[in-house]
Amino acid sequence: QLQLVESGGGLVQPGGSLRLSCAASGFTLDYYSIGWFRQAPGKEREGVSCISSGGSTRYADSVKGRFTISRDNAKNTMYLQMDSLKPEDTAVYYCAAQYYCSGPVTSWGQGTQVTVSS
Repeated sequence: QLQLVESGGGLVQPGGSLRLSCAASGFTLDYYSIGWFRQAPGKEREGVSCISSGGSTRYADSVKGRFTISRDNAKNTMYLQMDSLKPEDTAVYYCAAQYYCSGPVTSWGQGTQVTVSS
């Protein structure tokens, strides 16, 4: 059974940092692109970042320069380092397996809450 499990969310002050993790089980991440998405209350889910199986990365303009996506295939885990967090980054963050970035999602994680507030 394909499964993705996120961790690392929490409450942080503006300007702070968090690192989200996404661990895969039941399949290897090597051949997948992995995306991070987020959904704030009352808003649609949006793409935040994606890393391809070859290591190419892309970011939404709203997080470019502040977020860094990476993967550790040996640990079957990918990460989202979030720095200089803003209140508007508050959302539930989901990781997802895709055959290619911008492609359809084949598996979603359960989500982890990130709250940026003083």
